[in-house]
Amino acid sequence: MASRGGFSSKAGFIAAAAGSAVGLGNIWGFPYEVGAGGGAIFVLVYLFFCFVLCFPVMITEIAIGRKSGRNAVGAFNALGHKKWNFVGKIGVLSGILILSFYNVIAGWAFGYTFQLGSGNFAVADNFTAFTSNVFEVGTYGMLFMIATAFIVSKGISGGIEKAAKILLPTLIFMILGLVIYSLFLPNAMSGLKFYLLPDFSKFSFNVVFNAMGQAFFSLSLGMGALITYGSYVGKNDNIVSSAALITLADVGIAFIAGMMIFPFIGYISNGELTGVGGGPELIFVTLPQIFGSIGGVTGSILGASFFALLCFAALTSTVSLLEVPVSYLVDEYKLTRTKAAWLMAGIVYVIGIPSLVGNGYSEYFTEFIQYFNAETKTNFLSFVVNLANDSFLPLGGCLIVFFAAHIWKKENIDAEISIGAPNYEKSFVKKYLSIALPYLVPILLATIFIMTVLVTFFGVDF
Repeated sequence: MASRGGFSSKAGFIAAAAGSAVGLGNIWGFPYEVGAGGGAIFVLVYLFFCFVLCFPVMITEIAIGRKSGRNAVGAFNALGHKKWNFVGKIGVLSGILILSFYNVIAGWAFGYTFQLGSGNFAVADNFTAFTSNVFEVGTYGMLFMIATAFIVSKGISGGIEKAAKILLPTLIFMILGLVIYSLFLPNAMSGLKFYLLPDFSKFSFNVVFNAMGQAFFSLSLGMGALITYGSYVGKNDNIVSSAALITLADVGIAFIAGMMIFPFIGYISNGELTGVGGGPELIFVTLPQIFGSIGGVTGSILGASFFALLCFAALTSTVSLLEVPVSYLVDEYKLTRTKAAWLMAGIVYVIGIPSLVGNGYSEYFTEFIQYFNAETKTNFLSFVVNLANDSFLPLGGCLIVFFAAHIWKKENIDAEISIGAPNYEKSFVKKYLSIALPYLVPILLATIFIMTVLVTFFGVDF
């Protein structure tokens, strides 16, 4: 443990793990899903699944990491189940693929920070022209990857923990500042009403399924990030309370991000909220148009602040995404952390080039694949999102929990969790985990995985 380094405090671990969970998904994925899911009713279901589904997985991943003291692959070897290390390899592959496209989007956000800061609101009118300028956006992405590699190369306490303690509070402060401003815009309250007052008539199977998926994806579960971070946690730390605080931090930031987005949407739509445009359209087209309608110095400051905020959110996640394969190289191949960080950053950047050019610059990667029963083709970036983020993560989470409950055995999980948590043996959490880990969580995650594959790749309509 000493040679690998570790977190200097529980607060440092919580900040780093919460930062890993907080990312682009909280700023645009969550508000989009809320808009598509009928508003506040989606928020309620999402909150339910964060604690019913995600909390047990988080505890399990941290416990496996701390007990083994190894990376996502080596953890299974250290626990005496080498045949199961393929689960960790899926996680490492997922982290590499997700980071490859995540860095591209982070580069867009970095570029928009300068564009809007200089008053160029017109960049939103032709988003494809911006993404097609691959030399400019590729440079922004390269700078972002360099920042990520630099932080990871400095180690756990000296790099990741130190950065998280700065980035996470700054992120929260910036969101709150934009929330306060947005609440005073015309029609802001209509957006807030849509977000906070549930309409139970909009409750549906799709709302449940999408909220369940969003809850899992938003907490960075299933790819071994928390196994890796857990391997740097001290034996005296309380895993249950740490997992609870990480979950609350992620949910809280996603919630206040909605408090920021929906007043803006209420303003631009004149109070007629009929849904929110998804993904890149919401962030890189709709919101810059809002800042442009405000105009002047105020609009530039707001626009630059928002995209700087997005960069902070992305950086907290890219650091944890890079740490997963870096920890693997350090543990299993005995590379120095510095060499592993810069080598993996370079590999990931190259892997991300098809995602970079597949948004208008290259016709081949822009129209990369056509799924069964799909009317249009999917670009390479979206394909990697569908494969790694949407499919591999729930599969990885399902396999991790199944391994913990049925192969490593529940009594070993309980024994590890009890270290540093003296009240665990008689707690409700232990009773709940005895049901959730062997049965409930694997079934739910297997359902998410199967339905995601059928809906996304085969066009099955449930």
